[in-house]
Amino acid sequence: MIRRHIQDSIKRAMADTPVVLLNGARQTGKTTLVQELATASGFHYFTLDDAATLGLAAGDPSGFIRNLAGPVVIDEIQKAPDFFPAIKLAVDKDRTPGRFLLTGSANVMTLPRLSESLAGRMEIIPLFPFSAGELLGNQEGFVKRLFDGTIGKAKPGRSKDDLELRLVRGGFPEAIQRTDDERRGAWFASYISTILQRDVRDLARVDGLHALPNLLKLLAARTSGLLNLADVSRDAGLPHTTLTRYLALLETVFLVHRLPAWSPNLGKRLVKAAKLHLLDTGLACHLIGTEARRLHDDRSLLGKMLESWVVGELHKQLSWSAPRTALYHFRTAAGSEVDIILEKPDGSVAGVEVKASATVGASDFAALQELREQLDKKFFAGVVLYTGDKLIPFGDKLWLVPLPTLWEE
Repeated sequence: MIRRHIQDSIKRAMADTPVVLLNGARQTGKTTLVQELATASGFHYFTLDDAATLGLAAGDPSGFIRNLAGPVVIDEIQKAPDFFPAIKLAVDKDRTPGRFLLTGSANVMTLPRLSESLAGRMEIIPLFPFSAGELLGNQEGFVKRLFDGTIGKAKPGRSKDDLELRLVRGGFPEAIQRTDDERRGAWFASYISTILQRDVRDLARVDGLHALPNLLKLLAARTSGLLNLADVSRDAGLPHTTLTRYLALLETVFLVHRLPAWSPNLGKRLVKAAKLHLLDTGLACHLIGTEARRLHDDRSLLGKMLESWVVGELHKQLSWSAPRTALYHFRTAAGSEVDIILEKPDGSVAGVEVKASATVGASDFAALQELREQLDKKFFAGVVLYTGDKLIPFGDKLWLVPLPTLWEE
């Protein structure tokens, strides 16, 4: 079994927090992980995917929670929203750490009433599809190196997989086991159908969401691009209000996410356009009908998918190594941009530019140099990730870095 790096974070949270919620998209391995933890710690395990358990829970949530003996795992908690007030009452009477380990396949912070019920009593830990390091058995050290000044000392190995194959495969546990393109495509098709026809409809409480599959395909084609709601609304044939609602639903089930704009001015961050990324490049490639050969031949498409993939990898790494470090993108009024900005709570910043090429020129460092000059001492590192194999310094705090450095220890 592939070890998940987030395990240690879960154990630390359960040592001092009454309720821990493992939150993430379906089929990312939440159930497997909590079952393993339940077995090791002697927790009772309940899943609300089971109709009988859900029926009992929904009928009398307070009684169900009150009669639980000892610490418990409750899987797919979003199916029984009334559990949250019941858990709150139980925790207020007994704040023993680690009483409840929950999982959810919808972002509870966006669901009515749920986010307020356990404020101050619950820690939320995200779980993403497998990271590149997890698949190789490496505890990635890329983010740490960016901020401790050792990125220039990294010794990247060579990738055993073709880059294009890595992108079309993605990180979902079931998808990576399927080496046949058609069988992997069949799994993605079934996955999308399940999410859109069951989970999203349950959250929306209405039918008539027929435009969602097409909208998701449109968003996949725009991954790593600036989110222009007017353009998407026109291309999807949806009113702006409907598009906004549908996009929120897709974010709630973790299929898409926005990378906000960064600015030294905190207020401007709220008004600048975000970039849109899909959760998983394997899912994105399936939605637009592309395979590894097409990515190899279409360098523009490869660049978009690679940028989304790197953003996803950094989200995964931050979830267990530096959860308070935030990700952004940076774009000036003149059009100069840095694909990814990492900012720590103390204001220290690192920048990452992604190039789907083995040849990089001085112009590819221009935006990072501009950012370095603007931030001065708060700028810790700027790297251009590329598909070449040599790590080369490019001035003060700037490096040209091979892509495999991203998943090395």
